[in-house]
Amino acid sequence: MGSFQSPVGRSSTLAETSCGYLLQELQLIWNEIGQDKLEREKILVDLEQECLEVYRRKVDAANTTRARLHQELAETEAEFTHLLLSLGERSLPGRPEKMVGTLKEQLDSITPALRDMRLRKEERVNKFRAVQEKIQKISAEIAGQSEYENSSSDVRVNENDLSLKKLEEYQTELQRLHNDRNERLERVEKYIDSIRKLSLILGTDSSMVITKVHPSLNELCGIAKNISNSILAKLDSTVESLEEEKQKRLEKLHHLGKALTNLWNIMDTPYKDRQSFSHVTALLSVSSAEVTGPGSLTQNIIQQVEAEVKRLDQLKISKMKELFLKKQNQLKEICTKSHMEIPMQVNTDNIINLMNSGEVDHADLVMRMDQQISRAVDEACSRKTIMEKVEKWMLARDEERWLEEYGRDENRYSVRRGAHKNLRRAERARVLVSKIPALVDLLIENTKSWEEERKKTFLYDEIPLLAMLEEYNVSRQEKEGEMQRQREVKFQGQIGHYQQEKLYLPNPSSSPRRTSNRSVNGGFTTATPLNRRLSLGLQKLGPNSIDLGTQSISNEANKVQRQKMFARPGLVSPIRDETASVVSTFSSPLSP
Repeated sequence: MGSFQSPVGRSSTLAETSCGYLLQELQLIWNEIGQDKLEREKILVDLEQECLEVYRRKVDAANTTRARLHQELAETEAEFTHLLLSLGERSLPGRPEKMVGTLKEQLDSITPALRDMRLRKEERVNKFRAVQEKIQKISAEIAGQSEYENSSSDVRVNENDLSLKKLEEYQTELQRLHNDRNERLERVEKYIDSIRKLSLILGTDSSMVITKVHPSLNELCGIAKNISNSILAKLDSTVESLEEEKQKRLEKLHHLGKALTNLWNIMDTPYKDRQSFSHVTALLSVSSAEVTGPGSLTQNIIQQVEAEVKRLDQLKISKMKELFLKKQNQLKEICTKSHMEIPMQVNTDNIINLMNSGEVDHADLVMRMDQQISRAVDEACSRKTIMEKVEKWMLARDEERWLEEYGRDENRYSVRRGAHKNLRRAERARVLVSKIPALVDLLIENTKSWEEERKKTFLYDEIPLLAMLEEYNVSRQEKEGEMQRQREVKFQGQIGHYQQEKLYLPNPSSSPRRTSNRSVNGGFTTATPLNRRLSLGLQKLGPNSIDLGTQSISNEANKVQRQKMFARPGLVSPIRDETASVVSTFSSPLSP
């Protein structure tokens, strides 16, 4: 206020400003007017008060500006710090280490770094949004929401955590979803491929089956395939149902094929008639997994086989009688050929009557006949080795009988047509007959082994083979004993005859050479035939030839009984004449 009381002293200072000039001008006016001093003081006080209020307003405005700058600087630093934390960054290269200078200078120094951080945040948010959009889209596909729209408004990014670690987690989740989607697509393709293959085998339309599961699975629809869990479950159940249907049809064809094969075998269907159903019989030994041919298990094939089985079943009834008789004749032929007992001796008329009345199952009857034929074939195979030896034995016995008859023929050495052939046959017959004892012993051994193994008696035309062989051995031994006795008797007669001839022979001193070289019958030989024949007879008779035993009447009766048994057709053969060569030696000097 004192400054306004001495305006003259202050005029030089106030003149420099517009306010001082105005105040000086006001003093001049007052002086000119003659303004009262009190009025002047009052006006100057009012002016000073108004100036204070203006200064105060300015100071308040400056304080407000300073507070605002402090707040902006604090907010800027807080935002910068928040961005660093949300982006997962510890520091930014463009940010000043220390804040120096005025507030505006400090604010201007941090503003570029904040702007850079905001750009980085925007880029990071865009990345998060893009990844989250893909995650939502793939998740929607996996969930079966095929109508998902790619709208960024549905994606909410958490801006409080925009770190690279979080982004990596989202990317890992996205990759997992990618793999899951690819795996599901592969499973869907496998299911569709299986459905197409099974439909091709079963003869159904695969497109209808796939569309029934979901229209998006049909490639003709042109929309993304639904790969949800429910669709995968439906595809799996569809494949399982088709597999079950395949297995069911295959089992049905197995049953029909076996029935068809049995009917063919029962009625001896020709091979050319079976060819039309060869594709069915080829499936009898095939599992469900091995059936891959297109149209292998269609309903049409099953219906055709059913119709054929029904037709053959009706035809079987009319041909069963003929078939039964054929099987029976086959069984008889096998048994007759192997000289076995026929196992089925039932009256044929009674069986046919039962077949006509329906009291006998045709298939069961034929099956039993087949089983009997199979058993007969097995037994015939087991008897084959023995039967071959029996046939050799029978042939040798035939040769033995012929040799016996040939030995009794007094004209066998006469010069006649074909005599040399008989001589050669006799030599072969003697070799064959000489093997009979060893053959009989081997037959006995093989037959006993067969009976022990089979726990049954080996029958040859209803006669035990062992009994036949033992009877033959006994008969052969009796025959040999009888022949030995005959040789001994004949030998004794030859000795007596020789002694009588010796009495009438000339004196050895008169003509020793002629006497020694002449035979009893007047023929000439290189040695004495009589002495040679005697020595040969003694060698063949052996040391026990002097004992002349006799047989009882019971042995003769047994011999007659054995001859009756061996007199059956096909079983009769003579006993080997082991002394035929000896008898022929004594019968003529010209014998070979």
